[in-house]
Amino acid sequence: MERTRGASPRQLARIAGALYLINIVLGAFAISIVPAIVVVSGDAAATAHNIQTHELLYRLGLVAHLVVTVTNVPLAVIFYYLFKVVNRRLALLDAFFILVATAIEASGLLNQFAPLVLLGSGSYANALPAAQLQALAYLPNALSGIDYSIHTVFFGFDALCVAYLVLRSTFLPRAIGVLMAIDGLAYLVYGFADLLAPGFAAQLVPWIQLPALFGEGSLCLWLLLVGVDVERWKEWASAAMRMRSTEMGALE
Repeated sequence: MERTRGASPRQLARIAGALYLINIVLGAFAISIVPAIVVVSGDAAATAHNIQTHELLYRLGLVAHLVVTVTNVPLAVIFYYLFKVVNRRLALLDAFFILVATAIEASGLLNQFAPLVLLGSGSYANALPAAQLQALAYLPNALSGIDYSIHTVFFGFDALCVAYLVLRSTFLPRAIGVLMAIDGLAYLVYGFADLLAPGFAAQLVPWIQLPALFGEGSLCLWLLLVGVDVERWKEWASAAMRMRSTEMGALE
């Protein structure tokens, strides 16, 4: 069955692990490292100066973030294939959560290019006073936190779906499912807290980020290094095929 359908579940799981690792590494670079170097909180003039001084670094951060969003698409497909044998509807729901979150995340990148346009040598350079240009250039960075919180909510529901599917399945360790459930709850708590009470959400950092490190980190490494238990995955696949055959027979 594996050969006739292409890559085996274990191979697909390891591909997902590799994509996940790229996602984590480039995401840390784009979302944490680059802003820490370029963005000066509350200081539009200093941030504008840093963007102009480190323009290549700023652009590399945006491209790295774009690659992160690209990796989410094949990850959604692979996760659906692996987990549909456990619960087809929930696996499909999870894929939609990933894709919607990714669409929101990718659309937010467009705004992140605005500072490069405003602070460049085009017509904007002389159209407004420097202070106004700097304030406008700072705005996308201020809004990026809101964009992050919005797509984080969708990723939180994605993590909860994955947690349930892992716990229900027997081809991945249930401990990973528990960690992913905690990760999903942390995403939701931070996302909604940041939208409702930003001051309170700021106090949760960095502790609220630790569940993602342990949950997604463990899932990534397990998929990359071990994959899935193919025999148990086949058992789920066979049971799913029998169930579909029974349902089709009942409709005839």
